[in-house]
Amino acid sequence: MTDPISKSDALSSHRNHAGLDGIVAGATSLSTVGVEGVGLTYRGYAIEDLAGQGTFEEVAYLLLFGELPTAAGLSQFRSRLQANRPIPDALIEVLRQIPPNAHPMDVLRTGISMLGTLEPESTGTGLAVAERLLGAAPTILLSWYRHHQNVDRFQLEQGESIAEQFLWGLHDQKPEPLAVCAMDLSLILYAEHEWNASTFTARVIASTLSDFYSAITGAIGALRGPLHGGANEAAMELISQMQDADHAEKRLMEMLASKEKVMGFGHRVYKKNDPRSDLIKPWAMRLCEATGRKSMFEISEKIEEVMMREKKIFPNVDFYAASLYHCLGIPTDMFTPIFVLSRIAGWSAHILEQRKDNRLIRPLAQYIGPAPRNWVAMEDRR
Repeated sequence: MTDPISKSDALSSHRNHAGLDGIVAGATSLSTVGVEGVGLTYRGYAIEDLAGQGTFEEVAYLLLFGELPTAAGLSQFRSRLQANRPIPDALIEVLRQIPPNAHPMDVLRTGISMLGTLEPESTGTGLAVAERLLGAAPTILLSWYRHHQNVDRFQLEQGESIAEQFLWGLHDQKPEPLAVCAMDLSLILYAEHEWNASTFTARVIASTLSDFYSAITGAIGALRGPLHGGANEAAMELISQMQDADHAEKRLMEMLASKEKVMGFGHRVYKKNDPRSDLIKPWAMRLCEATGRKSMFEISEKIEEVMMREKKIFPNVDFYAASLYHCLGIPTDMFTPIFVLSRIAGWSAHILEQRKDNRLIRPLAQYIGPAPRNWVAMEDRR
């Protein structure tokens, strides 16, 4: 008979794989992340090519349907997304009841859940729900935001692309091409990222044969946590504290000395660099220069320099996304919700993939509690 694992061995193994670190939990054909010599790909296409030559709608189509669209296919896809932008009056009424100080992530979570009660998923309509959510999510967020700005539903459904729709609805005016391109690039970079916490959540929910809306709502809940989403918001708060590059270096050294966490740096999977950061950084620089915020980019670069010099830690996509979104005039607490508007494409593709070859996701846990014990009568307890 084999001896049972000792508690010390169990604890050691538990620590080695805490958070399922290094554990392969399943297979996917959607993306590679941090693979040596391959990097980040969506459906086999390098993120550098997608970000440099594609649009978010092309990337969303690729994730959902497996191939890049033809010109006609893209036009039809865009038309379907645009047709999905209006939301029911009953949902608008719910959004109006959400207080203005609510976090926008909670607004999206509630709005999408409510939409699921108004338009419940029918058998075989997964793709239709995915397209509905891609079209409607910006409208949900902006309807709540504009209501509390006393500008109800003004220009919320205009714009050729999701990037243009969001910026147009946010600012009540047609955005400049540079702004739309920058926004579109960020959506591409956030669209998919393998089995991260929120995607894993979506797949676990989908594996129970729950509905599409439940899986997306659960994913939003996972992304709500600051250890997954929210790093771009925290990065913006940090950058906003700095007066100039010299002050940034002094303040960062103080933070490192006191072991404060600097958000927007490092990554659980990438070990050398985040390829998305390399792609978004030049756009952050362009927007900072175009909007008269050159100092903000200099501060960001100084923070990156100090973190690499002192800790050998690289920036992830969230760090330069912060200054990019700020230059687009986006409120800081909307940074992570933008992540949702994009990642709905990736989450949806994973839900569909899970459904194709489903098996209930039910991992084992390593028990590290007390050895078996006998019941103690009340009068004998001490």
